[in-house]
Amino acid sequence: MNNSSIVVVLREAIRFLFVAVLLSCVVGNLFADEQLDSASNVDRVDASTLRHKVICGYQGWFRCPGDGTRDGWMHWSRNSRRVTPDSLTVEMWPDMSEYGDDERYAVPEFSYPDGEPAHLFSSANAKTVERHFGWMQEYGIDGVFVQRFLVNVGNPSFDKVLANVRASAEKTGRVYAVCYDMTGTPAERIYERLTSDWKRLVDEEKITADDRYLHHNGKPVLFVWGFFSDRFDAEVAHRIIDFFHAEGPYQVTLIGGCNWPWRTDTDAEWARAYRRLDIISPWNVGHYAPVDGKRIAATETWKADLEEARAHGRELLPVIYPGFGWTNLMGRESERHTIPRRGGEFFWEQFVAAQDLGIDMAYVAMFDEVDEGTAIFKVTNSPPTQARFQTFEDLPTDWYLRLTGEGTKVIRGTKKAEKELPIEEPAVLQP
Repeated sequence: MNNSSIVVVLREAIRFLFVAVLLSCVVGNLFADEQLDSASNVDRVDASTLRHKVICGYQGWFRCPGDGTRDGWMHWSRNSRRVTPDSLTVEMWPDMSEYGDDERYAVPEFSYPDGEPAHLFSSANAKTVERHFGWMQEYGIDGVFVQRFLVNVGNPSFDKVLANVRASAEKTGRVYAVCYDMTGTPAERIYERLTSDWKRLVDEEKITADDRYLHHNGKPVLFVWGFFSDRFDAEVAHRIIDFFHAEGPYQVTLIGGCNWPWRTDTDAEWARAYRRLDIISPWNVGHYAPVDGKRIAATETWKADLEEARAHGRELLPVIYPGFGWTNLMGRESERHTIPRRGGEFFWEQFVAAQDLGIDMAYVAMFDEVDEGTAIFKVTNSPPTQARFQTFEDLPTDWYLRLTGEGTKVIRGTKKAEKELPIEEPAVLQP
């Protein structure tokens, strides 16, 4: 090959490389634009108000050995080192069929009816929390109150769960707010532990600056659960309310979780404390009325609760739950406390009651609470055979996610709730 031929070949090679690089840049930019468009097209729930929303409680307290924490089988078992039929504390077993291999933690000595090894999930796994939020997005559920237990404030794994929730809410367009649970904390430590942790979350973690952090009436929402007059003095309750009402960076719209008969509390200072909460949320789980041989959620107090709250310039956030049971947690003698779901009718009747009263916000207890059998997320109908569990009685595993989505439409005012269930089982395809 002579010199002129070599020059021609080199010129063509350079031209080819230039075109290839140019095309690569164009395609790359188009792909990046498509990704940005996809992210911006996520249906983002309005985070400026609690009105017309259904928010689920998100316990986020489940741990497994190997999940990067030191908590062992937290909330799956009384024994952090192992799960046995006697140590088991959950009433339902999650449907693990959709979880990835890196989200499933094998449970030794537990197996499904087909003989396959059983697995559980960890709330400390970011991928799992994102999966849960993906379900909320898919079924039209607005977001969560992420539980933060005062007794666990020093445990770094709960900060990890909160970080997972923040990232997942951002990615899926859901909203979230913190819910402190004061249960189990000595009365003399409640105020300091509660306020110091909130200051840290606001000052250092900047959570209230998140685009997805829920606000209401122009202020961040904070749920504090456990305003029960038999747990601590009213003076502590007033100190807590004073702190969160004081103008400044820690001021919030304060939701107070209290006992359901709050209106009739005879302690004058406690009665005044309840009526100082911005939003009153009476805990209704386990509260039912027997009607025609069935257990019906006790919603007859809601009308008077709503009237009393409004009379004091406050709002009401009713608790809606799908059923109840805690025999593995509390023992066989507690089986009498079980509240059957009746295929979703127990759950749906509460949305109908809320609609009839013109209630425009609701708290669903809970998204992932399998300890007390109130979970609405996907639960298996074929749990391990080594213990007794509640199931969805052969209904689809997403049955209560679908019902919650329909209930959200009712609370938004975009759907009228009839007494009959609004969903049906999918038709079985014939071979």
